[in-house]
Amino acid sequence: MQINKMKNIFLLLILSVCIKATSQDTKKDSVTKAKNDSIRMAKLEASMIYPLIKDSKWSGVIPLDNIAEKPDPTMKYKLLFDLTYNNPDSAAKDLNGGLAEIGRIINLHVAAGVPVKNIETIILVHAKALNSFLTDDFYTKKYKTSNPNTRFIHQLQDAAKAKLMACGQAMAYLDIPANKMMKEVKVALSAKVVLSTYLSKGYIRYIINEL
Repeated sequence: MQINKMKNIFLLLILSVCIKATSQDTKKDSVTKAKNDSIRMAKLEASMIYPLIKDSKWSGVIPLDNIAEKPDPTMKYKLLFDLTYNNPDSAAKDLNGGLAEIGRIINLHVAAGVPVKNIETIILVHAKALNSFLTDDFYTKKYKTSNPNTRFIHQLQDAAKAKLMACGQAMAYLDIPANKMMKEVKVALSAKVVLSTYLSKGYIRYIINEL
């Protein structure tokens, strides 16, 4: 009986050592993988190009060789961005990630060979995304920091000729007066009507509601 008991204790000790060693190996593998992933992402980011919209690193395009499927450069590309995403209040000092994604999608078209003159862009803003389009004064009162989106929005307008439209219904619900929105934003009665109007005109809808 005593011998069997000692055997069991010995086996448990061996098992414990094996489990600990396996755990350490797994942790080491995880650290190595995270490091390799970080290096790979850094290389990808370093290779990115910004053919039109340049003010956000998240709007970059990874260049590729030997592309088989290419867009028709003679077509009109009608892009309707349905933007509802807004950064959490804790990231109020940062560019709205949804705007950066819009810039990336436009850059993807240009990088693929679509002439800028053939890209028609509408940005429809509603829900909490409206906060990214506030005047600098109103944004500062609300978030205690200047609006980090203003410059990027102006670049979307200047470089991509983007038209900005806001949902008047959402503005009313969020108690945002029209004079507190950037002057470049045109107020519509409803985002729903803008959608039905421009989808009927052949615009492609990109839903930007999460990252």
